[in-house]
Amino acid sequence: MGRLTTHVLDTAQGCPASGVPVSLYRVSPERQLICEAKTNADGRLDSPILEDDSFTPGTYELIFSVGGYFRDSQPDLPDPAFVDEVVLRFGIANSEQHYHVPLLVSPWSYSTYRGS
Repeated sequence: MGRLTTHVLDTAQGCPASGVPVSLYRVSPERQLICEAKTNADGRLDSPILEDDSFTPGTYELIFSVGGYFRDSQPDLPDPAFVDEVVLRFGIANSEQHYHVPLLVSPWSYSTYRGS
């Protein structure tokens, strides 16, 4: 079976982003919260956020609540934050594959890709 993993990298400070709350929603057929977790010292979750029988094709959202992380690590940032929550909507087409969705984020921008 496939699985879904993620991690968060702080590109402004050049380090993993630890303690970032991450929520996973299944969007289709209706929006449903699947899992909530926090990144560890490596900026990763301690286990896949989705795997086994729950890992099925469909549309999903990962929500990374990075605003608190940046307020704690860089207290001189303006309020409200420019980047607070990052919502990534993506599709899983093949439940036999590993989908890795990393977030590279700074207080001013973010990017993602399908990793391995």
